[in-house]
Amino acid sequence: MKKTIAGIVILIALFISNNSFAQLELPRISQKASVMQRIGLMDVTINYSRPNVKGRIIWGELVPYNKVWRTGADEATTISISEDVTLNGNKVTAGKYALFTIPGKNEWTIVINSVAKQWGAFNYDSTKDIVRIKVKPVENRFLESLTIYFSDVTTNSAVINIVWEKLKVSFNIDTDTHATVYRNIKTAIAAAKPDDWVVYAASSNYAADNDIHIDEALEWIDKSISIKSTYYNNFVKARLLYKKEEFKEAQVYVKKSRELGKNEKDFQSIIPQIEKLEGDLKAKK
Repeated sequence: MKKTIAGIVILIALFISNNSFAQLELPRISQKASVMQRIGLMDVTINYSRPNVKGRIIWGELVPYNKVWRTGADEATTISISEDVTLNGNKVTAGKYALFTIPGKNEWTIVINSVAKQWGAFNYDSTKDIVRIKVKPVENRFLESLTIYFSDVTTNSAVINIVWEKLKVSFNIDTDTHATVYRNIKTAIAAAKPDDWVVYAASSNYAADNDIHIDEALEWIDKSISIKSTYYNNFVKARLLYKKEEFKEAQVYVKKSRELGKNEKDFQSIIPQIEKLEGDLKAKK
């Protein structure tokens, strides 16, 4: 009888092992989370798990000081970047990395490690570190769950914040958006169809907006106008000439823009910009 019961127990165990465990999904104690931010044309995605305080002492106990921490729970936290960036001035190429931290009482180390897929920090190998950044922890309002978020977002930069319990650490992420856009412009122009005046005009307008590549942008806008002269590309040329301090020539193209746009419905949308440019040109007389 005992042998029969033992046999049944073994069979049940085998059944559970071979069937139910592969199908059963249970909620994690620390919920998974993901935060993504676009900075210019570059995407940053951080995947992590969010442990809770649950009345415990976190810093120096649950998370020991001066030891590598997965910066969350379960799998190592990862950071994916679609373009080359700098983290607090340290260059990091596009890719997916593990984001570890080494908490200290007065100073933390942010660690970017090349082995993205790993469980916790149990197999952490410091020889695979790409970057180490020293940061200072600051007091923060209490948060029960670990939270990672972006702040101070611009076209070229953002701040990554790691917050838990009553503590926050932050570091900067920067990208050269203008360099990325310039590469995209060159690619788009190389592939432009003979009648595509818009790609040249849009590229020139970006240059005018950001005061970059002005001489080259004048070549682009001349190409656009040679394909099709419109109120838009004439206005963009006026803007570029203004940047070059060629104010009389700029006035000529503002006038052309008005003439070409007077019967165009969409022209109304840029009238405030034209009036501003006309005011700036008057001030230069």
